[in-house]
Order: sequence, then C-alpha cells, then structure tokens
Amino acid sequence: MRGHISAHAVCTAIRDDIVSGALAPGSRLIEEILAARYGVSRVPVREALRTLQSEGFVTTRHHAGACVAEPTEQEAADLLDIRALLEPLGAARAAARRSPAHLKVLRGLVRLGRERARHGNPADLQQLDDWFHETLAQAVGSPSLTALLTQLRRKIEWVYTVEPPARAGESWDEHGAVLDAVARGDAERARALMAAHVERSLPVYRLRRPLKTGVRDPKPPVNTVRVRP
Repeated sequence: MRGHISAHAVCTAIRDDIVSGALAPGSRLIEEILAARYGVSRVPVREALRTLQSEGFVTTRHHAGACVAEPTEQEAADLLDIRALLEPLGAARAAARRSPAHLKVLRGLVRLGRERARHGNPADLQQLDDWFHETLAQAVGSPSLTALLTQLRRKIEWVYTVEPPARAGESWDEHGAVLDAVARGDAERARALMAAHVERSLPVYRLRRPLKTGVRDPKPPVNTVRVRP
C-alpha cells in the first residue's frame, strides 16, 4: 500500500492528529515514525510536513527537526482577532457569490440548528455550527479565501475548546439573519451581522491547555504515539 496515498491525504491525517491532540504540541515529528503510522513512504510525509509548516501547525527547530508547533498566548489571541476580520469578509463575499446550492444547504442547517436549540442538544449544535460556517466559507467564490477560513477554523479548534453557548437560540437566530442577508445579496449587512455574531461568540472560547508566554523548551519530546496496525 505504500506510495499509493497522496501527500494531501497524509497532510490531512497529520493535521487532524495535531488538532485532536494525538500529536502533542512540542513533540518531534520523525519522518520514519510518521511513515509507519500512516502506512506510506517518507516522501509524502516530507511534503506534508512542509505544507503544515507553512500553515503554522509544524515548526522546525535546530537539532530537533520538525516538531508540532506550540502556540503562545499571544498567537492564540491573534487567532480570534483574525477571525473577527476574516469571517465578516467571508459573509460579504458569500452574499455576492453564493449559489442556489449553498443557500439550500445553509437554510437546512439553520432550520436544524433552531430545532436543536429548542430541544437542547449541545453536541449536535456544535457540529451544525461548524457545518454552517464551513458551508459559508465554501460560498465565498474564492479558493484562497475558502482555504484561509477553513485553516483558521482548524487552528482555533486546535487551540480552543468551545463551551455550549447559554444563548444557543439567539446564536442560531444570528445565523439565520446572516443567511437572510446573504440570500438577498446584501454584502454590507451580511458583513455587519457576522461581525456582531463573532463578537458575541467570544465568551464560549476557552483555551484547551496552558500556553507558553516566553521562550519554548529547546528539547521537545519525541513523538511516541503507537504505530497503527
């Protein structure tokens, strides 16, 4: 099976393991171990690590090689600031470029979100929220902006845990208002509504783990995750 899995697939697998914490911040990413873990040769692993380094999930250190990045408190705060800039832009672009298919999916998600909010199911609500924002990112009509929005959400998921909002019904009403503006093609209203939604959602974000504020440990631990059968 070696050599038949693309670098993109390996990159996705490594990124998922970093976001989930299976590959811990600071741990070394040794090509041989990763190749065995994912059942591939070292070539796609090397390519994947280069991509992940450009995305900020991986860093290279002197005498240690590739390691899982360790975001600082400032970098974590910057992610939410960047979200406050990018998501309103994405909503405005979606208002100008969305397709009927995007609107159909978004309307279905808002309907389900409102139903789940009334009946109280936090797990479903978080998944539906993710799908809403991911679909909106797909509707912007720009592969580059879609990629930025998607990468940003993955990095926020890596650093933060999202607590079930106390105002779930209001949150889905806000989603519905953004959708209405997008459906009408009102870019400025979509931008303003998304900016307000992002601002109101800030209290639900909690750091997953203590983050460093100063110099990082120059000797990161070796990744010892068990090789998958």
